[in-house]
Amino acid sequence: MWGRGATTLGRKLTCAGLLAAAALGGGPGAAGLSAQGGAELPDGLEGTLIVLNKGAATATFLDLASGRRLAVLPTGDGPHELVVSADGRWAVATDYGARSEGHTLTVLDVARLRVARTIELGEYRRPHGIAFLPGDSLVVVTSEAAGAVVLVHVHRGEVVGTAPTGAGGSHMLALTGDGSRIFTSNGRGNSVSEIDVAARRFEGEFAVPARPEAIAVTRAGDEVWVGSNAEGSLTVVDPATGRTERAASGFGWPYRILFTPDERTVLVPDLRGHVLRFFDASSRRETGRLELPGGGPQSMAFYRDPGVVFLSLSAQGRAAVIDVERRAVLGYYGTGPRPDGIGYSPLRPQAAGTR
Repeated sequence: MWGRGATTLGRKLTCAGLLAAAALGGGPGAAGLSAQGGAELPDGLEGTLIVLNKGAATATFLDLASGRRLAVLPTGDGPHELVVSADGRWAVATDYGARSEGHTLTVLDVARLRVARTIELGEYRRPHGIAFLPGDSLVVVTSEAAGAVVLVHVHRGEVVGTAPTGAGGSHMLALTGDGSRIFTSNGRGNSVSEIDVAARRFEGEFAVPARPEAIAVTRAGDEVWVGSNAEGSLTVVDPATGRTERAASGFGWPYRILFTPDERTVLVPDLRGHVLRFFDASSRRETGRLELPGGGPQSMAFYRDPGVVFLSLSAQGRAAVIDVERRAVLGYYGTGPRPDGIGYSPLRPQAAGTR
């Protein structure tokens, strides 16, 4: 085969942050202590935050407990999306490109804080959406230019298979829980494609509103949520029947879609609206909003506690830490310019000179 309610920690972080903010005379966003890059840190987080900086073609590694910058490593031109292996050891960046078409993946060794390898994708240019398959040796990545999904062995550093998406501009992808099916958002095709991973086969295509980008799928694969940029809407697709349902509208740019691990809540950052919107997955009802003035919210990743999510703020050069249940900012970490792809690792590597 080719080869998701806030918890006790989330509530503890919120309370600590609000008390600190009150002492400082500010709101939740003012919580925490001063750290490198003007960060405002919540208490109690551990591990490493990894953030891709599109404006500098780098990956920043941050110690969550101290806010200390552990390393800044080079990537290929225009890094966009990031995926982290289940054990937190490996992170892979898609080098989408800026002025020219990117054609590489950068594999990052989190434990050793180094670039492990750069993988050449050849004709499969403009790599973007990416996910690890079960086993953490293989990733699947979209090639927007080729209209394909590419299977790459990250440790051998080679392309080992491909499958066509049957449409143009395949930008993001979503993977079912068992790794058996991939769904891609096709920006030029105005559609979603379904791919059988084991057979490396295009299974079908579903029409959605124009310029789809953000996409997420339930673990069982029975619902695919899609954000369409042209009209600023969310659509839910039933792959078994092909039925589509409008879930929400009024977005400036529904940049990404993320299910909470229990699949009860859906998070959608609006890049142009500078807000994070929350939806009940079952009823499709919007349950709240978190305003992020001037933030430019983009990509998201959960902490090991699913009540806490990290959100890159591309217009401010930082990442927000958010309590999902209370819809409150717990603090911030400074990143590099134009942060986008973001990931969490439970590992706590030591920076050079401190080992």
